[in-house]
Amino acid sequence: MKEDYKPTWRKPIGILGLVVGLVIYALGVAALSGVIGQWHVLLQAVAYVVLGTIWLLPLRRFLIWMETGRWG
Repeated sequence: MKEDYKPTWRKPIGILGLVVGLVIYALGVAALSGVIGQWHVLLQAVAYVVLGTIWLLPLRRFLIWMETGRWG
């Protein structure tokens, strides 16, 4: 470990924010399940695959911010 290492608030706050954000996102998707459940099974599969992966889009930049403090 480097001698000048100083812990930052970004990682614990970032992890907490990530968990809270995922819970809110999951609740939102669950709220849509009644509507999506009425669709054809193939459309349901596509919808859940898209909704299940779309949350990953901002994750890279968020993890970079947690590590470095910069957004890119």
